Amino acid sequence: MTLRIDISGLPSERLRFAASPLAELTAMLHVLAEPGHHPQYAGWAGEVWAGLRPELAERLREAEFLWRSSQADFLLPARPRSTLAEELDEVDRIDDDTYVTAALVTTCGGHRVPLAVRSPLTDAAARGRALDLAQARGPRQEAFAERLLADPAAVRARVRHTLEQCAEAFFDTAWADVAVRLATDLRLKNDLRERQGIAAALASASGAVTLTPDGDCIVVDKLQDKATTARDTGVTFIPSVFGHPHLVVVHTPGWQPVVQYPVAEASPAEPVSLETVTLRLEALAHPVRLRLLRTLARGPHTTGELAHVWELTPPEVSRHLAVLRHAGLLTARRHGRYVRHTLNLPDLTALGADLLAAVLR
Repeated sequence: MTLRIDISGLPSERLRFAASPLAELTAMLHVLAEPGHHPQYAGWAGEVWAGLRPELAERLREAEFLWRSSQADFLLPARPRSTLAEELDEVDRIDDDTYVTAALVTTCGGHRVPLAVRSPLTDAAARGRALDLAQARGPRQEAFAERLLADPAAVRARVRHTLEQCAEAFFDTAWADVAVRLATDLRLKNDLRERQGIAAALASASGAVTLTPDGDCIVVDKLQDKATTARDTGVTFIPSVFGHPHLVVVHTPGWQPVVQYPVAEASPAEPVSLETVTLRLEALAHPVRLRLLRTLARGPHTTGELAHVWELTPPEVSRHLAVLRHAGLLTARRHGRYVRHTLNLPDLTALGADLLAAVLR
């Protein structure tokens, strides 16, 4: 399973490495929302949460769907600027339909949600579908989707103000530290590119990013089968300190492809018993279960949501979930009329850093 980016005929200068304040802030916000993905930053996340004003903490929770399970496409700039304010200005120039659709994809869960066929701002059926999907994700998601569809301008302004408040609260200080590391990484990448070519630079960014022998396609090793093209736009590669272990790719049709890759090194996994490893590997020895885990790695999902995302029947999904639960890799909790399945990150981590990286990226 791979994500392929067609770059055939693309001039080499359209493959760009650049740092982005907004993308790094988004990575930090993801760490704050999902500290279990980033144990190396657990102390930092705890200190930030402890120092936040209650109003800002609540603002982060109400909009966390833009960066928690996955990052909204507009938070990973295709043309990075030198300051956060400049990049937020670029986001402000996006039309409401594009912004709302991108926000709803992350709020409702899953990139297969067919929200872009008709605009939920103008089409009643699309609006109803979006609200149904958001409701299944939880009351906060439903409330956020309702506000977004009722008054997109007000929500957009509130999200921007929230990000600006984050800059004052913690980002500006953290950015001063990581910017040096990002600049060092970019110098190394550009030096490799000049001396050895783009394939070497990509390999240096991540072992999961390769160039096909003919040079016409970038292949990203992720637990999904997707394809997009960059022939008319180019590709932007953004280094991230706080993004480890995730390898984030913007690949939605109509958006310029962006790859955010981690600068940090992976930490070694803790050893576990052979019995535990055998039981869990047997549970994972099926491509459908790996696909389900990829979705669950982004947050809790219901059986119906998983069936929709992967175009399976609910009974088939239930059978696979039962195997994963028996192996101790999932937990299930009822919330009203929905039962949500949650990935057991600590036990999955015990399978090794390579498996965890494959699921999370």
